[in-house]
Amino acid sequence: MVNIRNLDPSASPLDYYGSELRRLREEANLSQAELGSILYCTASLIGQIETAKKVPTRQFSERLDAALLTGGVFTRLVGLVLKSQLPTWFQAYAEMEAKATYISTYQSQLVYGLLQTPEYARAVLSVENPGRLEELVAARMERQRILEREHPPVLCVVLDEAVLYREIGGAEVMRNQLAHLLGFLDHPWIQVQVLPFHVGQHPGLLGSFNLLRFEEDPDILYTESYDSGHMTANSQAIRERSVGYARLQASALSREASAERIERVTRERYGHQPGPAMA
Repeated sequence: MVNIRNLDPSASPLDYYGSELRRLREEANLSQAELGSILYCTASLIGQIETAKKVPTRQFSERLDAALLTGGVFTRLVGLVLKSQLPTWFQAYAEMEAKATYISTYQSQLVYGLLQTPEYARAVLSVENPGRLEELVAARMERQRILEREHPPVLCVVLDEAVLYREIGGAEVMRNQLAHLLGFLDHPWIQVQVLPFHVGQHPGLLGSFNLLRFEEDPDILYTESYDSGHMTANSQAIRERSVGYARLQASALSREASAERIERVTRERYGHQPGPAMA
């Protein structure tokens, strides 16, 4: 039997998406099976999305807009749906990240989320969230869309060398992730540097942190603990971390030397020379 669960469109972006999908499908006089046939998916998937049991992807939304001639309604709405899948405590940061004009980050454990491949992100997120894995991966990939804007933020990333050696998801996932980082070597607005082991003590020893700058709003410092994040616009904290970040950049390898280090680690630890991303 077809699931006809009634949704409260105001309950969440996902509920609103599902209710709009059902309303527009019925207006088009299409059954779930007929729409699924047009979209090359199952009637069950249509039903799950209409009842807010399944999170739609951006690709699904684009095909849906084309099929129902909605003028891009679902493609615009899916961004809100995916952002709503982020942990509640992280959503405020994601909103500020999307507004920033300049992002500086030091990462001691993992590749920064905006530069993760889907496979790397899946491996990271599977540790704590196996039941919501696909939704969280999709949400992380949605965050990365800010780098594709006409005017993307400047992104400066300093990665501790340990990040290159920490095998997340297996050798193949790491090879692809490191090749992905190398693909930013000539990017005009993204800079990736590696902080080598030989530096010893440095201003990032207390952990990863992000600095966000805006055209008009005050700068923000973001740090993260086990199950929460903390943002502050405290001027003294911003001052101290900004100086610390400048010192990290000065101690890190240059852009070109960082790429050489990433290539070497890929070859020696993961058994393969980086390929297409170098082109």
